[in-house]
Parts: sequence; C-alpha cells; structure tokens
Amino acid sequence: MTEAFTRLILVVAGPLPKPMDRRGRLRVAPSASRRLRLVLNTSETLQTPPLTQRSLRKRRLLRIAASIVAFLALVTVGGAAAYLTFLNHTVTSNVKHEALLPTPAPGESAPTKPATAKDSQNFLVIGSDSRAVSASSGRSDVIVLVHINSDRSRVDLVHFPRDLYVSVPGQGKDKINAAFAYGGAPLLVRTLQGLVNVPIDHVAIIGFEGFKAMTDAVGGVDVFAEESSTAPTGNIVKGFNHLNGDQALAFVRERHQLSEGDISRGKRQQAFIKALMLKGLSKDVLLNPINLASFADAATKNLTVDDGFSMGDMRSEALQMRNLRGGDIYFTTAPFTGFGTSPIGGSIDILDTVKIQQLADALQHDDMASYTTAKSN
Repeated sequence: MTEAFTRLILVVAGPLPKPMDRRGRLRVAPSASRRLRLVLNTSETLQTPPLTQRSLRKRRLLRIAASIVAFLALVTVGGAAAYLTFLNHTVTSNVKHEALLPTPAPGESAPTKPATAKDSQNFLVIGSDSRAVSASSGRSDVIVLVHINSDRSRVDLVHFPRDLYVSVPGQGKDKINAAFAYGGAPLLVRTLQGLVNVPIDHVAIIGFEGFKAMTDAVGGVDVFAEESSTAPTGNIVKGFNHLNGDQALAFVRERHQLSEGDISRGKRQQAFIKALMLKGLSKDVLLNPINLASFADAATKNLTVDDGFSMGDMRSEALQMRNLRGGDIYFTTAPFTGFGTSPIGGSIDILDTVKIQQLADALQHDDMASYTTAKSN
C-alpha cells in the first residue's frame, strides 16, 4: 500500500490517543503501518468474549421461540384467509341479484344528485310477508327509504305507509304498495323517485323469514315499543323488549291492537330495523367469527339486491357504518294529512303535498338533520 493512501486513511480515521505507560510517561509513537493496522484490524482493538454455555442455551431458546411465533402467525393468517374465503362464498352463494332498478321510460329521466348531496346514498328496502317474493311478484309490506349521509355518521329511515295515496307511473293514483304489485321493484322505484325526486342507488328485497333468522343469529334484539300488545309468542310491553325471531315477526306484523293501525305498525317496523342494524354492526357480531358467519348467512339467504350492488359494495358500506350508535339512526314517516277513501272504496292515507316537498329537499341536499329538527318543533 502506498504511503499516500496510508496517510489518507489516517486522516479520515483521526489521530489515535497518545499512549502512556503505567508511570504516565509518553510512549514512543507507533509507526504509520502499525497505526494503519490498528484502524483496519478490529481484532486488535475489540475482543469478543467467548460464549458461555448459558449464552448458547439462551440463543437456542430464542431461535425456538421465534420459530414458534412465526408458525403461529402463519397458522393465524392462513386460518383468517380461509375464514374470509368461506364467508365470502356464503354471502356470494346466498344473495340473489335481479334487475330491481328501472330503465327510464321514453321521455322519462331519472333524478340526478346535486353537488350538495356529495357521497350520500339512498337505499330502498322492501320487506315482504309473502312466502315467494321476487322483483316482480309478492306484496310490499315494508317500504323504507334508507338515507345514509355523506360521511356515514347518520342514517335516516323514511317509512312510506302501504296505503299512502300517490301517483304511480302508468297507473294513475293508487296506494303506493300497488306499484310493487303492478310492476315489481322497478315500478316502485320509479314511483318513489317521482315522489321525492332523488335517485335510488340500490334496492334490497327481504322476506320476513329473513328478519326472523337474522334476529336469532344475533341472539335476539332489544326493540322499543311505543304501545303494548299481546301475542301467542309473548306479550309486548311499552318500552324496551328483548325479542327472539318468532317474537320479532309477531311484533312487526301486529296492527289491529295498535292505535293507528298500519301507521303504528310502520313505526314498529322502523324500531325493529334500527335494533337489528345496531346489533348486526356491533362488535359482538363483527368481531366474533362465529356470530358474523351466522348473521351473514341468515341475512343473505332471503335477500335479493339489484344487479349493481356487488359484494364489495356491501362490505364497504357495512365497514363505513361500523361506528354507528343508536343516537345516529333516525325515524320518520312520509307526511300525510289524514285518512280517507279512494274512488274505488279502499282506505287510504292522504299525502301532505307541502311537507313531502320539504322531505324531498332534505333528501336531495343531504340535510335530513334540518328536516327532522323542524318536524319535531
């Protein structure tokens, strides 16, 4: 090695401390080559103590522990992947997709969302007590428009009474549930879109047996009842009631013992849907693999959704709403002024044309908070 290169390394390494003997006298400085070896050869400056039997045993134990942790992590990840695959297969196999959203008729245009609506969503939930229910048959016993606000912090359930007297496209004036009988879900969607002037993003049809199965899958639900009633499955008291599947069915079906008949039944249906939503989105269900699998299976066995509502969309919406609490879900009933009789003699609920426009404005601009506040005052 050249002298110049040796000097360069010594400059970079810096001067060595001046060596002193035991009496404090300055030792003779080592030669340049000796100084270079001290810089480059760490064996002359650092001595590694020999490993003891204890140290070797400790190292072996650490390696074994690391191997066990790695194995358990692999098993856990593999098990989670298998569980998610099973869950996805269950939901995909159970859920039926049909053409529930309408194709606009000639000269008809679907409502569009204003900028103020942002990412809010409108879901139409149709519940049927018929044994065989599809997009084009059966009857609509529950008609609920679910409005989810833009930041997923609030959900409004708007109940449309079955006897609400409205304009049905191509059929003239009739009860709103007649739209489903005439033209299935697509015609009911067109009827609602014409009534509140908001686009329906997705549609879900579920049979009442599905409500029963979901209730049992989550171990029952706690539902608030505004009025008491009696039933073979168990009496309902005013206030909170813990209901199993059979009791929940009796609860949402009852109307004859209630003060406002179908209107009161609609309020019960809203209360039940709220209770089921909260239980289904709770940590007891979402974070428990057994409960989640049972609930997902029950929820999807009697479920039909529109063709555009994918499994990914369902998971995304559920995850975004996982922090909802009871105080974040609100009920309202489509406004009506009273009861009457149709030209053909059927009992009807008379639409409040002024307040329905206020509801439409709130839905269009994602401002249901203002609507429900004004309504309660």
